[in-house]
Amino acid sequence: MRVAAPSLGPVLLQIRISGLGVIDDAVLRLHPGFTVLTGETGAGKTMVVQGLGLLLGARADPALVRSGRSSLSVEGIVRVPQGHPARVRADDAGGQLDGDELVLARTVTSEGRSRAHIGGRSAPVGVLAEIGEHLVAVHGQADQWRLRRPDEHREVLDAFGGAPLAGARAAYATVYAAWLAAVAEHDALRGADRDRARELDTLTVALEHIERLDPQPGEDEALRAEDARLAHAEGLREAAGAAHGLLADDEYAAGPAEHPAALELLNRARGHLGPVARHDPRLATLDQRLAEAGYLIADIGADLAAYLVDLEVDPARLAWVQQRRADLAGLTRRYGDTIDDVLAWSGEAAARLALLQSADEQLAQLQARVAELSDALTEAAVTLTEARRAAAARFEVAVGAELIHLAMGSARIQVVVTARAPGPHGADDVEIVLAANSGAPARSVGRAASGGELSRLMLAIEVVSAAAGSTVPAFVFDEVDAGVGGKAGLDVGARLAELATHAQVVVVTHLAQVAAFADRHLVVRKADDGSVTASTVGEVTGDERLQELARMMGGGTSAAGLEHARVLLGEATRRGARSPSAGDTAIT
Repeated sequence: MRVAAPSLGPVLLQIRISGLGVIDDAVLRLHPGFTVLTGETGAGKTMVVQGLGLLLGARADPALVRSGRSSLSVEGIVRVPQGHPARVRADDAGGQLDGDELVLARTVTSEGRSRAHIGGRSAPVGVLAEIGEHLVAVHGQADQWRLRRPDEHREVLDAFGGAPLAGARAAYATVYAAWLAAVAEHDALRGADRDRARELDTLTVALEHIERLDPQPGEDEALRAEDARLAHAEGLREAAGAAHGLLADDEYAAGPAEHPAALELLNRARGHLGPVARHDPRLATLDQRLAEAGYLIADIGADLAAYLVDLEVDPARLAWVQQRRADLAGLTRRYGDTIDDVLAWSGEAAARLALLQSADEQLAQLQARVAELSDALTEAAVTLTEARRAAAARFEVAVGAELIHLAMGSARIQVVVTARAPGPHGADDVEIVLAANSGAPARSVGRAASGGELSRLMLAIEVVSAAAGSTVPAFVFDEVDAGVGGKAGLDVGARLAELATHAQVVVVTHLAQVAAFADRHLVVRKADDGSVTASTVGEVTGDERLQELARMMGGGTSAAGLEHARVLLGEATRRGARSPSAGDTAIT
């Protein structure tokens, strides 16, 4: 009995299509394992694949909009676990998830305008494509077949290569990043010789200017205060002396003697209160406050006296301070708003000057470093190439064995690993080529195979890759059974079922032999009232599924046709591809 793919990774849960070609409105509920889509010719099976393509960022074609409708829409619900790259990209785009469920939507108008929404948030269509790359691989005659991009050939091989190849690739990537950084630093340093000489001269002159003046931290502010004090020394002396005289009468007093100083007045006031203050606590408090005021005035008077003694009236000092301030202003105009800024800049400039002066020595060190890393890069590239070629040999054998089961037994694939200049992913170009028949030359798979053969080749590759740990969580196949029938059809169905043990699989097929292996069977039905043709999608189980399989085999709903369908389902069960009840009851 086949075990369905575990649903720990992303799973397409549902797709809703409205106004796309012959499909008016249809909802597809998908299974984590193997879902098959069947229906009569012209019912719109391929439209489902096209709708999924739009949901994954494919180019919009206004001709797909259903006649009489102004727009088409496709909406999908995907379960995406925490930390998955698709979820991370959706989060970056501002999308909101309902638990682990992400809603993707795409609309296309009949005028060709296209809009995308991710988790309820409008987003560029390109973001849908980025998310789709992490969710689904679509294979068919007109699809986003992933081997059409040359880099994907290498990615498929590297994924198949497993831990040994991954280790060689990681080691190469580490060396390559270090080599690239060293080369960039070396080239930048060598290419800046003229600029470096000019910067050396500029920094040297500036630092000599600063060193000659030798500014001290905070000196500009200290000189500004001293300048103001010296320039107004006479006025300061007169004011301080007058204040002192009013507070405490002595040699600094400026007023006539008959006007007592403040301290004398306070002492007189206390002389009146002192004898009686003990009789009333309130008056005693006032007497105490007068005493405190006297102490404070005495202190201020002493400080004013000291200030008058220290106050300097020196025209020569004033001239020096003003000249010094002018010199420092020349520095702040060039190197900072304050002297502290100038000193900070000079420290940075000195470090930069030392770096520039050591450039020749540094350049020599970098040259040696680049040479050392070049040797290491060559060695890592050789190791990676050997790992790829070993994986390529195993890959050719494994895919060849799969092709035998897919009516392509005479086809042979070859993985060509050729040398190239070192790049981010190694020093190899990787191409998967196909000889479709015995004796035929190997050619690029896009030119050597028909649409159906391409799909079957990709099925073989995906089965092999999935068994080796492919990270693609879902696959959609269209026309995978083109040109296949009979026992070969059963083989194709069995290989699809095998792939479904590792990933979610959705297949559009016209072969009952393929459909018999599915966990869930969806049918596209066309309704035509003579004026309007519309298609709907629904799941079939039990007798309805037997009837659909019988129709696909050309037996209609006759007893013989139904019996043939039962035999086919039994054959699928006998091959161990599905449980006896799988697909015959609703699966949730």
